[in-house]
Amino acid sequence: MNSNPPVYYSSLAPFLELFAQGNPVLTYHKLGPRPRRVRLKGLYVSAGLFRQQLRELQAAGFTSGSLNDCARLLQPRRIVLTFDDGYVNVLRYATEPLAATGFTALQFLPANLLGRCNEWDVALGEAPEPIMDATQVREWLAAGHQIGSHTLDHPYLTRIPLAAAREQIAASRKKLEDRFGVAIEHFCYPYGDWNPAVRDLVAAAGYRTASTTDPGANRPSDSRFALKRFTVRYPTRNWKWVRATVRRLMLGHRL
Repeated sequence: MNSNPPVYYSSLAPFLELFAQGNPVLTYHKLGPRPRRVRLKGLYVSAGLFRQQLRELQAAGFTSGSLNDCARLLQPRRIVLTFDDGYVNVLRYATEPLAATGFTALQFLPANLLGRCNEWDVALGEAPEPIMDATQVREWLAAGHQIGSHTLDHPYLTRIPLAAAREQIAASRKKLEDRFGVAIEHFCYPYGDWNPAVRDLVAAAGYRTASTTDPGANRPSDSRFALKRFTVRYPTRNWKWVRATVRRLMLGHRL
């Protein structure tokens, strides 16, 4: 696993050169206004900023890419948009801007928590945020988007027995496929927490890809079960910090 701190994405300009070196994947969590008592404020991206980001990508000639191709071939000016956890506010604030700009996206869902909330965070004092129920997931699919698995209950997979991790990985895929009648080909490690044993369980369960929270653009030589993604947050660092961080990534230095 990558021990580097994440590189947070807010705008395209400082990432253009890095995106040209591989296939970029962006990951969002929550869209829209932040409720009170939120601890991880940076994971809320305003609806206005989200629209601005999509328009910026569109104006630069980017179109939606495929997770299947991220570690298979270079896709110039393609980008993959993903959302972790399946929050209702994503359905509310993302559907229209995605349609207006021609992008599609993928939601990674915790299969046992549909219609509930981010219980793994609430237990640690975070504000509750509703997760889409089955009807809302179907609305997301009907809009032309995809879903993937984020386990059953969002655990740290390296901290539980391998048998329990296998159940979280395999049973979530079956549950989502049975409920929604679509192929579940893509997996996302909760918290970006994985190791070779967990990775092998994902491959054995029949997924085509697995996504991490490690930053970077994906190249054909990379493992399709350790895809890198840039976490999107509202801008909390200055421009100089972003440019320096991206430069270090491009040079392959540890941060």
